[in-house]
Amino acid sequence: MTLRYAFNTVLFIVIAIDASGQGVEYYRLVQKGEQLFNTKEYKESALFYSKSFAIAGSKAVPDDRYNAACAWAEAGNMDSAFHQLQYIATKRNFANYKHLLDDTDLKSLQIDKRWVSVCRQVRKNKEQVDAKLNKPLVAWLDTILDNDQKYRTSLDSVAEKHGPDSKEMKALWDGMRLHDSLNEIEVVAILDKYGWPSIESVGEMGTEPIFLVIQHAHLKIQDKYLPVMRDAVKKGNAKAAWMALLEDRVALRHGRKQIYGSQVSGDEKGGYLAPMIDPDHVDERRASVGLGPLAAYLKQFELTWDVAAYKKQLPEIEKREAADH
Repeated sequence: MTLRYAFNTVLFIVIAIDASGQGVEYYRLVQKGEQLFNTKEYKESALFYSKSFAIAGSKAVPDDRYNAACAWAEAGNMDSAFHQLQYIATKRNFANYKHLLDDTDLKSLQIDKRWVSVCRQVRKNKEQVDAKLNKPLVAWLDTILDNDQKYRTSLDSVAEKHGPDSKEMKALWDGMRLHDSLNEIEVVAILDKYGWPSIESVGEMGTEPIFLVIQHAHLKIQDKYLPVMRDAVKKGNAKAAWMALLEDRVALRHGRKQIYGSQVSGDEKGGYLAPMIDPDHVDERRASVGLGPLAAYLKQFELTWDVAAYKKQLPEIEKREAADH
């Protein structure tokens, strides 16, 4: 399977475009570019990315520029592909050297003399990043991530093989709860010792384990460290999208409405979008923290976004949510 950089991940860079709708349009164009790439309509995909960059300019997400380079390369336009790669290598310090070398979407570029120059710059970026890393802390966080994910990644397969009420599933849930408790202790120790670690000390994705553990921690811990995460986002050391998910979860656990529409609930009647403030402007709020349109997000849960219908259903949804808690 062809690998591409950062599709299906939460975006890191906040698009600091005003709330006039430009951020929503940016993500609509990027999403269309992704869809066209997946259907192998490469030139059309690249053109949609170009339209998105015309809106965002230097604030465009580096991952999207990388994906545009993949589209241009597959379309046979080397100049445009190298333009995007050179931009993120020299202007945005792109440092994922291994992925660059392994990405088959870029294979056609490797015969061009510019390929060596791009690789040299990305490798230099990686060396500079690696030199600043707090390697013991990185290893500590990696262990936390492994413990957080090793049970969760097995849930579907074990349930399918043994059944959701089997002894194997019970053992898996018990193990997950135990390691969640241990991970809470470890994360609190890190935050109390280091504060929220900087990107320079652990890398762009290095604090993901902290976010994941806090996301399913006790409410007392979420309340304590949500302000710490907010400060980390302001300093560029945490993803705004992570903060948005935690903001929504904490709000709902306190009986308030969510802000960004990230939380989906369910009961015997089926799934539903948990209560949310100001549904009319949710996509503007989502765009401001680097999240794509709500309609596309809800498709993952087989839910359809209809703002008028949601506003009519909101009183009933609030009753369902209250009953569930």
